[in-house]
Amino acid sequence: MIYVFLANGFEEVEALTPADLLRRAGKDLQLVGVTGKTVTGSHGIKVECDITAGEIVLGGDLEMIVLPGGMPGTLNLEKSEAVQTAVDFCYDRRIPIGAICAAPSILGHKGLLDGREAIAYPGFETQLTGAKISQHSVAQDEFIITAQGAGAAAVFGLKLVETLCDAGVSQKIADSVCYPVH
Repeated sequence: MIYVFLANGFEEVEALTPADLLRRAGKDLQLVGVTGKTVTGSHGIKVECDITAGEIVLGGDLEMIVLPGGMPGTLNLEKSEAVQTAVDFCYDRRIPIGAICAAPSILGHKGLLDGREAIAYPGFETQLTGAKISQHSVAQDEFIITAQGAGAAAVFGLKLVETLCDAGVSQKIADSVCYPVH
């Protein structure tokens, strides 16, 4: 199971592009509403989530969590006890964690990026406490995958697919959506 956490003010592209690509890879994924079952993105797009944060199950079939950015979505995610618990659960078990845009700051505030290569939306680098700031739009350091922002959403999503499947599956999906991976 993959959980993509959505809170009011989330960046729509950063949530839905990776979710779409992961589902194309055949992954079991649920959109998790942190601020309710229906969540409104930073550009006014309403998304009906599969479950609410109170319904998540942290257990053996959890493959990954994804934290999209956006404002105030990132702040709303960070305030969520369910999100904090899920991040800790995954970090302790080395289950992949994806965070894009402002959302890597959540990991930075927890000290989880110390000594790791990471990236965030420009201006948020100071929130990545202890991280080695990457020069790439997407950075992976072991089981933590971070990305800059909406423009990197497809590359981020494909990296998440590669992490859970392999590079061949990621490339096949990139080709199927006519994404020019070089």
